[in-house]
Amino acid sequence: MRTVSDIAQLRAQIAEWHRAGARIGFVPTMGNLHPGHFSLVDIARSHADRIVASVFVNPTQFGPREDFASYPRTLESDCAGLAANGCDLLFAPAVDAIYPFGPQASVKVEVPGISDILDGASRPGHFAGVATVVTKLFNLVQPDTTVFGQKDYQQLLVIQRMVRDLRLPIEIVPAPTLRETNGLAMSSRNQYLTPEERERAGIIYRTLQGMRDGLHAGQARSEVETRARAALENAGLAPDYAVLRRASDLHEPAANERDGLIALIAAKLGRARLIDNLFTDM
Repeated sequence: MRTVSDIAQLRAQIAEWHRAGARIGFVPTMGNLHPGHFSLVDIARSHADRIVASVFVNPTQFGPREDFASYPRTLESDCAGLAANGCDLLFAPAVDAIYPFGPQASVKVEVPGISDILDGASRPGHFAGVATVVTKLFNLVQPDTTVFGQKDYQQLLVIQRMVRDLRLPIEIVPAPTLRETNGLAMSSRNQYLTPEERERAGIIYRTLQGMRDGLHAGQARSEVETRARAALENAGLAPDYAVLRRASDLHEPAANERDGLIALIAAKLGRARLIDNLFTDM
């Protein structure tokens, strides 16, 4: 696997592969990689001939009280893991390569209607930062296909809508969530959990399953959501939201709407803010 931080070197390699007729797959990450990330590389390999991954801790998607400065940078182990999982090229740029005029003076890409609810309400500006950096990376890597995990479901919808609205010729491939043995969704932020908290965090997935089952048992949506919050609080978590929404756009469903929904949870436990989701259709 080749590793580059220079944009000219990245573009030269991509151009060479395109001239050879290769299909380019892309896996953008913020590093501190785990098996969930490597599964995205495996999926990308089934859709492309050459795989590019990026490791870039993006400052514009962190709020003022969030963990940008302390977010783990583990480039050496990330490189080893990507190489072992069949990545062809790692792009690991510096901040000024992505934001030549500085993060605060950057052009911004915003996706209205889906970016200011749920995580967007809790983390103002977060999805503008995500959409902006992904647009920049798409412009640099010029992929044919790219893989995003479904754990970050709202992010996935933001990217899908952005690609469609900007008419970018990129296939977006959703990837299923990988889980620990207790159901906890794999995430870089799980490392903030103590062993006891990590085990207790399995309540999130069990609560999502309970929301799905309650909906299919005929419970009202408000009752399902109230019970979910109580389950999380009783386990010592601080829920931000535990809701049922339309999977297509994350808007609130009509009172009698039960098909095509998704259960979503965001909750704090110790130092970690954890998110997860589950489609409710059986």
